[in-house]
Amino acid sequence: MITKDEIAEVDKEDMLGSIATIRKQIKEGLKLASDVKVLDEVNEIILAGMGGSALPGEILKSLFAGSKLKITLVKNYKIPDWANSKTLFFAVSYSGNTEETISAYREALRKSCKIVALASGGKLKELAEKQDVQFIKLPHPFDGFQPRAAIGYMFFAILGVLMNSRIVPNMSKDIDKLDTALRAEKYAEKAQDLAEMLADKIPIIYTSEKLAAAGYKWKIAFNENAKTHAFFNVYPEMNHNEINAYVNLNGKFHVIMLSNDDDHKQIRKRMKITKELYKKMGVDVTELAVKGDSLLAKLFSAIVIGDLVSYFVAIKEKTDPTPVKMVEDLKKQL
Repeated sequence: MITKDEIAEVDKEDMLGSIATIRKQIKEGLKLASDVKVLDEVNEIILAGMGGSALPGEILKSLFAGSKLKITLVKNYKIPDWANSKTLFFAVSYSGNTEETISAYREALRKSCKIVALASGGKLKELAEKQDVQFIKLPHPFDGFQPRAAIGYMFFAILGVLMNSRIVPNMSKDIDKLDTALRAEKYAEKAQDLAEMLADKIPIIYTSEKLAAAGYKWKIAFNENAKTHAFFNVYPEMNHNEINAYVNLNGKFHVIMLSNDDDHKQIRKRMKITKELYKKMGVDVTELAVKGDSLLAKLFSAIVIGDLVSYFVAIKEKTDPTPVKMVEDLKKQL
């Protein structure tokens, strides 16, 4: 097991503490949105954000997949041409200075979208206040706190707006149950065990479409916390192409399957068969059965486990999990 001394030596800005704030973030995120709502008709939702600030959109898409709610995630400078006055547009930038999101925000203004902006400050806060746009100020608890670690603030503030506006059903009962489901200490030992297995391996994460947001979060957690490559795909599509890549393996991989007992029976069957096929090819496979009494609970439980696994991989590699130096270097040159 990783010791407290090993953690203290590497984790200079307390990323572990950031991960552990998730339960507090859920409550505070909902409070941030308590007075924010949209009264007029909404036909579709656009969420613009980059990196960790785009994660709320990924979770919304997974959570409401198959419903009548149209959700479009924009990770770019422009928004769709069809956006109009019946579009609810969320501009999400934890720093408030993300240039792609600010560009998308300006377009949403020109198209007369209903706008809610979320940021901890920066240019987006300045614009929203100047243009009388509904604004949610995200907490910035301490220096070094990263957007990817603020997922609770961002997602539940947005969910709060949608519930206040009666765009989505009231999910209070599901949210109340999350407090117990997300006690990180019960995941820590499992996360450390998996981190041991991932030594010198490239993780490949597979999920069904229901848990796609969690799988994607695992991928970026490895990229940003452990500073290592990771890949992600979904069933059943990956069975029609990516499965062939295991014939000629050009790397040391470890497959992680996030399984869900609510998935279609054929998805569960595909996972079982694929797991055995990969093992025959000499690939290590770990299946994690994601538990929870709602899809919301399953998504966030899986996200917390992924954050912890990637964190412990970083500690083992003596890599500070918080800074994202290459991202910051790129921004300076832009």
